[in-house]
Amino acid sequence: MQENLPKTRVLFPIGAKLVIIISLLLVLALGAVTILVSVISTQDAQRTAEDNNFTVNRRAGSQAENTLKSLQAGVLLYLEMLNRDQGITNRDPELDRYFFSRNRNIAALAVKNDGGLSLIPNEQFFFLNDTDIQTARSYFDSGISPGSAAEDHIQVVNASPNFGIPLITLVFSRNAGAETVGVLFAPDELSESFGTGINSSFMITEEGDLLLYSETDLVLGGANFSTLPIVDTMQKEGDNNRQISYTDSQGIKFFGAYYRVPQTNVVVITTIPHSVVFEAVQSITRQNLFLMAGVLFVAILFIWFFSKTISTPVRALADAALQIEGGQFEVDLKPRTRDELGLLTSSFGKMSSALSIFGRFTNRDIAVRAMRGEIKPGGLPKHATVFFSDIRGFTEKSENFTKAFGEDASNRIVMWLNDYMTRMVDCVEKTGGVVDKYIGDAVMAHWGTVYTAGSPETDAFNCVKAALMMRYALLEINAKREKGDPGNPEIRIGCGINTGVVTAGQIGSEQRMEYTAIGDPVNLASRTEALNKPLGTDILITEDTWDLIGNELITEEMPPVTVKGKAKPVRMFAVVNLKEAATGPKTLAEVRALLGIPAPDMSKVDTDAEEKKYKIQGN
Repeated sequence: MQENLPKTRVLFPIGAKLVIIISLLLVLALGAVTILVSVISTQDAQRTAEDNNFTVNRRAGSQAENTLKSLQAGVLLYLEMLNRDQGITNRDPELDRYFFSRNRNIAALAVKNDGGLSLIPNEQFFFLNDTDIQTARSYFDSGISPGSAAEDHIQVVNASPNFGIPLITLVFSRNAGAETVGVLFAPDELSESFGTGINSSFMITEEGDLLLYSETDLVLGGANFSTLPIVDTMQKEGDNNRQISYTDSQGIKFFGAYYRVPQTNVVVITTIPHSVVFEAVQSITRQNLFLMAGVLFVAILFIWFFSKTISTPVRALADAALQIEGGQFEVDLKPRTRDELGLLTSSFGKMSSALSIFGRFTNRDIAVRAMRGEIKPGGLPKHATVFFSDIRGFTEKSENFTKAFGEDASNRIVMWLNDYMTRMVDCVEKTGGVVDKYIGDAVMAHWGTVYTAGSPETDAFNCVKAALMMRYALLEINAKREKGDPGNPEIRIGCGINTGVVTAGQIGSEQRMEYTAIGDPVNLASRTEALNKPLGTDILITEDTWDLIGNELITEEMPPVTVKGKAKPVRMFAVVNLKEAATGPKTLAEVRALLGIPAPDMSKVDTDAEEKKYKIQGN
């Protein structure tokens, strides 16, 4: 009996392994390249950004220095002209208009000495910005005093909170510190230059007070940036310029550079966020990752389809091995490649053919179970049911073959027997039995030895069921035969069945062994089969079998038989049918009529005519 083995699932298929391994290698290789490129690009971008930021900072600082010094120089020249003319108090209005037309960003000038404060306002500026000139006078009056600034130093102050518009005050002295000059101006020119490009520049005092910034509200509010890390570094280090990387209070990272404007209290700071600096690097990294994902996807597809050329033949070989393990030796394997797998497939196919041929010369199921280790060397006691069958009149039929076919008789007999055996063996295997051997035209089989249906009763029932199946198989075969055909004569058989404890195991030599059952129950089954002819039956079971399953069968008891070696006569029962059967014979007479078996005259039956082993007891 062949088993339908479930298809074994492979936990780690070859294709999946190839995909995983090569994908990991690709990821490692491409990942390493991507990381290396990213690191190198990041370093290059950082160096470039730092150099550019430092350059922008120096340029902004220089521009702030030039602007402040130019304002100072222009104011000093204008004051000198006033002194040479009629003085600040009696100055010519045309001269004021001329000066302010050239310096529209100056809101007012203030000169303070021991004689008091002199204010020179740019009336047009105050009018356009809706600002009161008196506010400027009050601012200068309280904000500057003689000697408050060194002659060679410009003091810069954020005046925006006092006026509500962005204004800066320059304070410096002249005439050996006798006069303090204040210049109130709008830093529009600096604002425009500081706000261009990706770098952001702003201007503070050394104390951190904001002078110029892109966010005007902070300037108008008089913000102080002393807590900013770069301002803190500038104040602590005390140097004129430096570049650092820092993180602000919001967690944003910047590259920052500062520049102290010479002879002033002004510091110009230029920053650029890391995100801007590394945006291109990150973009390239993302592109590389996308490219890596694309390459990996294409590689996985290629590897997957390539792995199929390996895994498919290997899987076919594995399935074929499972089929062979299950006893299906006829495996159709054809090489699909010309490599080692193709050679292995071809060799496997040849091995399968050899096993298929081998399986015809031995019991395939037993060989498979022995291969799996389910049958161990040595014998074991088994409660089994043993079956023997034999063709009635086989000697006469053989002689008829010889007469009809001459030299071809042997081949014809074998073909005829093979067709008969095939159908009989099919009945045995369908009911869970094992064909032990063929003895000429006789068949020996048993149930409950190699495997069992669960109990001796079930095994015995299956054996009788197989015998009944043989009965109807022969009826079907004989019905299709042409009457008088010498090459296909009618077949009648006798079946003997006995149940008992047998010794089952592998018997033979080291060169050749076979699995069989031996013991008294086997001998009795063989002798029971021989009684069918004199008793006019086709299926006989012994008392031991009837005791197990008699209540499931329609039987008729035959005369008891004295068997050599047995102290008591053995009861015999002719099997008529299964009780559960809806159709078929109900009596032995109907069986004989169905099969064409004449009813014997028991008084004339001599069972010892051939072997002198049996003696019929009288009723």
